[in-house]
Amino acid sequence: MKGAFFSGLKVVEFAGVMAGPAVGMFFAELGATVIKIENKTTDGDMTRGWKNAKEDPNSPISAYFCSINWGKQHLFLDLNDAADQQQALDLASRADLVISNFKPASARRMGVDADTLRSKNPRLIFAQIDAFADPEDERPAFDMVLQAEAGFLFMCGEPDRPPVRIPVAVIDLMAAHQIKEGVLMALLHRERTGEGSVVRVSLMEAAIATLANQAANYLNTGIIPQRMGTAHPNIAPYGDVFTCSDGQLVLIAAGTERHFQRLCAAVEHPEWVQNPDFKTNSDRVQHRKALNEQLAKAFQLFTAEAVLQRCHATGVPAARIRDMKSVFELPEARAMILEEVTAEGISTKRVQSVAFKIVH
Repeated sequence: MKGAFFSGLKVVEFAGVMAGPAVGMFFAELGATVIKIENKTTDGDMTRGWKNAKEDPNSPISAYFCSINWGKQHLFLDLNDAADQQQALDLASRADLVISNFKPASARRMGVDADTLRSKNPRLIFAQIDAFADPEDERPAFDMVLQAEAGFLFMCGEPDRPPVRIPVAVIDLMAAHQIKEGVLMALLHRERTGEGSVVRVSLMEAAIATLANQAANYLNTGIIPQRMGTAHPNIAPYGDVFTCSDGQLVLIAAGTERHFQRLCAAVEHPEWVQNPDFKTNSDRVQHRKALNEQLAKAFQLFTAEAVLQRCHATGVPAARIRDMKSVFELPEARAMILEEVTAEGISTKRVQSVAFKIVH
C-alpha cells in the first residue's frame, strides 16, 4: 500500500543538495514518478562530488548524493539553453508537483518560476524552498549556515568549549518535512477544488520552528540556552552519560519521578530518593553536578549490559551509545535499507525516508 500510494503522480525536481531532493525521494518512495533535472554544465547536483575519504574520486555519484536521490529518473539539462529549457517546460506543464530551490531571480530568468509554470498548468503545485524568509534575500545558505543563524550551534557542544554542529543536515531535513506537509495540504485542496497552489518554506523559518522547548525557555523566562553537552536544561538526570566498569557508555533519560526512583533502585541506592537535593526534578536540576557525581560512582560498579538489563527490567529509559555499525546491526535499521543500481551500474544503499506505516 505505502509504496504505491502516489502512483500516477508526476513530480519534477529542480532542486539540489538535501532539502528539495529529500522531498522528491519521499514521493518516489510512495510510488510517484520523479524526474530530477540536473545542471549538465556543472556535472549535475553538487552533492555528486561530496565524497568521503573512502569513496572513489572518479565515481559519478557520492554516498551523500545516494542518500536522498533513490527512485528518481535523472535528466541533465542546461536551462539557459532554449531547447533544454523547452524540454523542462514541457515536463513541468504535465507535472502535478514541481520542487524548486532556485533563487527567484534565477528561476525567472530561466522561465521555471512559479508564475510562469502555473500560467501553463493551473493545477500545478509548486513547492519552493528558500534560504531566508524573504525570497529575494540573495545570501547563500547551506544547512551549516542555518544551524548558526538559528541558534543551534550556540546551544550544541560542551560548556566552555567551541560550538559543535549537529552531524546531519537537520535544518534541511526539517525544511523538507515542512514543505512535504504543505504539499500534502495543497494536494488535498486540489482534490477538493481542482486548484493548484504555491507552497513556500524557508530554511530559516523551518529552523526557528524546530527550536520548540528551547525557544519557549527563552521566550517565557528570558534564559538563553547554553551549551550543556547531552544534558537537558529542564530535566535531570536526562541525557546524562556515564562510564561503566567495562568502559562502555550508557545514557540515562529519567523523565519522571518514577523513573528516577527506579533508577536509584537499579544502581542500588534507593536512599537517594529521600535526599532533599534529589527529591524532585526541580531539586535535581538545581543539584545536577552533585547528582551526576554520585551516579558516576555507581555506574562504575556495573558493566553496561548489567546496568541496562536492570534499567530495562524496571522501565528506566536508558541506552548504550551506538556507533553506525552497531545501529545497522539492529533488525529495524536493516529493514529500512533501500538498495538501487544506478544508471551507471553502481550498486548503492541508503535508508528510506518514509518511516510511517498505513494500517487498515
